[in-house]
Amino acid sequence: MELEVRHLRALCAIADTGSLHKAARALGMSQPSLTTQLRRIENALGAELFTRERTGCRPTPLGRDVLSRARPLVAQLALLVSETRAAAARADGARLRIGSTASRALAGWLRRLRQRLPGTDITLHMDVSAGALLRALAAGQLDVAFVHEVEGCPLRVPDGLERRVLVDREPQFISMARDHPAAAAPVVDVADLAEDRWMVDPTVDGEWDGLRRVLGAAGIDPPVLHADYHTAASLIAVGEAVAPCQPTSGPRDDMAIRPLRDDPLAVRLLLYHRPDGGPLHEAAYAELAAAYREAALRTTAYRHWLLRHDSPLLRAG
Repeated sequence: MELEVRHLRALCAIADTGSLHKAARALGMSQPSLTTQLRRIENALGAELFTRERTGCRPTPLGRDVLSRARPLVAQLALLVSETRAAAARADGARLRIGSTASRALAGWLRRLRQRLPGTDITLHMDVSAGALLRALAAGQLDVAFVHEVEGCPLRVPDGLERRVLVDREPQFISMARDHPAAAAPVVDVADLAEDRWMVDPTVDGEWDGLRRVLGAAGIDPPVLHADYHTAASLIAVGEAVAPCQPTSGPRDDMAIRPLRDDPLAVRLLLYHRPDGGPLHEAAYAELAAAYREAALRTTAYRHWLLRHDSPLLRAG
């Protein structure tokens, strides 16, 4: 077996995320496929490059040496690709490559940008990992990245990126089955959910650490399910779990969404870009702010929360 660039990229992803599962998500492949690929790479080199531990993967001394040589090659290739694509975009017209974690504001943001920037080639790349998006932005694969940062769990931001704060503190609500006893109240105490299974996606940067901190502060230790939020919806609807959710989440017939008392869970919404974007970055931020405000005011529970807290969002626009 001969090592290829995709193999080097996989090694870098495993080292950057510290996890085969997270690396597979970042690379757009399944974890078993990545595990098999890593085993083949190690067999070809005749040595282990990572130690597998309960908490993730760590490079061995030989692995660190391989990574020190692989990273410049991967970075140079990414730079070559991004510069070539940028040159092609300049020849063909304006281009805006957007990266984003999940948000109810996305549809409105794209619609507004297409209206404001006719003729611009606008593309969207989504990822649950804010860190993966920021690394792609730093590598020149994206022009802007809209991400959320869990309170108390700062993101690792590559050098050279600039930041705009969209919302300094967005509360996270809780989703539960429509007939859950706690759904009868307009605001839910974390302690009221002590007997429930809590669901969290461990591939979302900071999500598990932030939730664990809040549960610990409330003095409860409920069972926790680790799964993605697409799977969570079906479990929540039948009463098998509860989960944090964005306050802009729309209503569902089989699910109740309520704010948590004193808002112990929160994120900061941020737009990152490289320093060379000019008017496109200004347009991206302005239209994102408008689209987020639309999504926030469209959701009854969040609109009431904003009124109670006299949010600046109510006076924007």
